[in-house]
Amino acid sequence: MIADEACAADSLPPCGGGSGWGVTTSDGVRGTPTPGPSPQGGGGSTARRFVRTAIAFIVALAISPLAHAQPVPVPTAPSAARAPVSIEVEAQPIPSFDTRDRTHLRFGSLQYRSGLVLTSKYRDFGGISGLRLDAKGEGFIAISDKGNWFTGKIVYSGNAMVGLADVEAAPMLGADGKPIAARGWYDTESIAVDGPQVYIGIERVHQILKFGFGRDGVRAKGEVVPTPPGMRKLPSNGGLEALVVMRKGFPLAGTLVAISERGLDANGNIIAWLIGGKASAQFSVRRTNDYDISDAVQLPSGDLLILERKFSLLGGAGVRIRRIALGAIAPGATVDGPSIFEADLGYEIDNFEGIDAHVTPEGDTVLTLISDDNFSMLQRTLLMQFTLVE
Repeated sequence: MIADEACAADSLPPCGGGSGWGVTTSDGVRGTPTPGPSPQGGGGSTARRFVRTAIAFIVALAISPLAHAQPVPVPTAPSAARAPVSIEVEAQPIPSFDTRDRTHLRFGSLQYRSGLVLTSKYRDFGGISGLRLDAKGEGFIAISDKGNWFTGKIVYSGNAMVGLADVEAAPMLGADGKPIAARGWYDTESIAVDGPQVYIGIERVHQILKFGFGRDGVRAKGEVVPTPPGMRKLPSNGGLEALVVMRKGFPLAGTLVAISERGLDANGNIIAWLIGGKASAQFSVRRTNDYDISDAVQLPSGDLLILERKFSLLGGAGVRIRRIALGAIAPGATVDGPSIFEADLGYEIDNFEGIDAHVTPEGDTVLTLISDDNFSMLQRTLLMQFTLVE
């Protein structure tokens, strides 16, 4: 039985040290000192940002049929493991989520807290497809879709994020001790933390790996987790996008919930699985308004939040969060829930692929979102936080 992801958040598995710092503040943290307009940050022309983001989505849409038709590309990867390296990540503040009105802070059930545009000279930085935080919302484990780990801490000034510290990067290793990317298992898209164990979902090859992260950190070797046979039938570029280990004290405690991006059942709904216990079971998430799933997180109340995204030439781009009642999740069920947040290109959005939640000492539930820039100059790595207003 898989144990409790939420308990694991009290103390993420140790990730190793490092001296890479993300942003300079008046307190002496190294990096970029002064918030201000930037072609990649919160300042500058809203029209230019809109056009840049729209072009990026159009390019992504245009090349996606080729990605399905061609053999899976394998990025250049060393055949032997590299030691973790400390990297510097710079952070540019995003003063407001609404590009048209900085005084607008409430968006559905979310209230904007702060946001950053993250950049780094490290060649493999980017493509962030998932992250998990500790109970304080500071320590993080993030993954990229090139089969890499990123670990470190979020630096705060009051309630606002101002940068990243102690950032390290390392390749994910397979059971043979070699980088998984070397065998073509690079499209790591989903992450769940379970005490000392970390589970990683790999798209295209439709595998789940388990890492003994608590003991070995980023040097841990991944072991293949048995998966339901139907998982192998998922679309190449529409496979596992969300992994969540259900909390103790609730129904389905210890179950690994695995949700595909766009694997559809006979009714056109998104396929998901309950893994653990005596046997795995399938359920579905109702697909509406052409949204695909990109991540999920379980709230302290037990409900599941599902992060979704979409793009079309006619409808534009969008991001949405739906809330799914825990009691609705069961073998054979088709679950649905209300949208608690939705935004389009009029806001500071990008290709959001990661979501996590933590509770502050004041009792606020904070949602952290991160975007995948697809290693494109036209897109950004955004790290954003919102308060969930219940």
